[in-house]
Amino acid sequence: MFEKFTEKAINVVSTSQATAKEIGANKVTPEHLLLALFDEAKGFSLKIFKSYDITREKLSDEIIKYQHITSSRQDENRPLPFDDDYKEILKKSLDLANKSGNPTILYEHLFLATISDKKSNNVKILESLGFDIYKSKSLLEKLVQKKTKRLYHPEEDDKKETSDKKTKETDNIFDSEESAKVFERAVSKLSTSNYEILGTEQILSSILEDKDSQLSKIFEQYGVTSEKFEEKLSKIQSRQAEYEGRQIIFTPNAFTTMSSALQTAKELGSSVVLPEHIVLGLLKTKRGIAYDILKALKIPDDDLAHSIIKPIEKQMPETLTILRLAKEEARRLGRNIVGTEMILLGIIGEGTGIGGQVLSELEINIKDARNVVENLIGFGNEYYDKQIVFTERAKRVLETAWELAKKENKPKIESSHMLLALTTEPDSLAMKALEQLGVDAVEIKEGVKKFHEA
Repeated sequence: MFEKFTEKAINVVSTSQATAKEIGANKVTPEHLLLALFDEAKGFSLKIFKSYDITREKLSDEIIKYQHITSSRQDENRPLPFDDDYKEILKKSLDLANKSGNPTILYEHLFLATISDKKSNNVKILESLGFDIYKSKSLLEKLVQKKTKRLYHPEEDDKKETSDKKTKETDNIFDSEESAKVFERAVSKLSTSNYEILGTEQILSSILEDKDSQLSKIFEQYGVTSEKFEEKLSKIQSRQAEYEGRQIIFTPNAFTTMSSALQTAKELGSSVVLPEHIVLGLLKTKRGIAYDILKALKIPDDDLAHSIIKPIEKQMPETLTILRLAKEEARRLGRNIVGTEMILLGIIGEGTGIGGQVLSELEINIKDARNVVENLIGFGNEYYDKQIVFTERAKRVLETAWELAKKENKPKIESSHMLLALTTEPDSLAMKALEQLGVDAVEIKEGVKKFHEA
């Protein structure tokens, strides 16, 4: 039976056994379970106890009134047996889990079964402390109720990003020294042309001009040099490929490339946009004169992108690992969409960063988190082999993490930035999952603060 218990639920049972042994009881009773539920309460469940001003001392004093303890010599290595009423509560917990559609028994199922048990003294003990059984049962029932499986992602329709914000974001592209130099060279190239608006061809041309950079050396492996690119560029008579929309400081396709570069930098865990990110943005958008030249030179997009990303991966940025794991979790559930809940699973899976360590301290593990996420969003109808995309809310989390990293003058986005960014989206699936796992935003912020101060 215990193989169906989450780690948190097992901790409650173990704590109840330890409590019974400490006070010299012969068996583990429902009253010991009630005390263990209080000891292991976190987040939403702890708030229920606190709302009635219940402390451990008050609860323990009340339990003693209803339970006669006979001290006896116990074998330290042998766990105490459960009495029949305790066993009934465990069975009731399993029934509640099955009824609510959960594959595992959660802490909340144990809590619900305990306050529903009329055979033990627990109801009398709680009511004597002013605990509202009916109201608390209603809250817990809603918490454990499994959501209907959906073929769409709940965060898919959440679209708050505006074009004005995107325009403002591109100002961040030139925060890094490398990209600022690229931009300066690209602008200077306009003075030797008949154009006033910066296009993808000037941008890539200026990247290739830095022959000592690692990026230029990667291009050379594919036979692309500054001279070859300029030769192809000189033969292009029309700039029509750059215009598919309104004219701005950049050509529309250059603007799209820059926006993609910014998003790519975030996804690769960098708090600044580098020339590598600009080229990856160009390969992702597949638009403009620069891309047309690369295609004319028969450059394989995927191979070039892989060659650029490989050195970045060797640096093992936490965010890159987190988002790779998030995508794997999405595929596991038959989806091509990464929402905030997948980012949460990625943080837990990465484990070594501050974000993962904070969640581990709060007793959040990948097994329990996966169960909760599965209950929240269900499974998709197929294994997706197409490109993984992010929900708008997930993009906002990434944007907030980026801003937090920049504020701390960090060169990379760290797992702690990602975790704190999740707390800025209180209605997100990630925060709903954490709430069900017994953790709230305050605990997360305090946990991150503690690690930083250590």
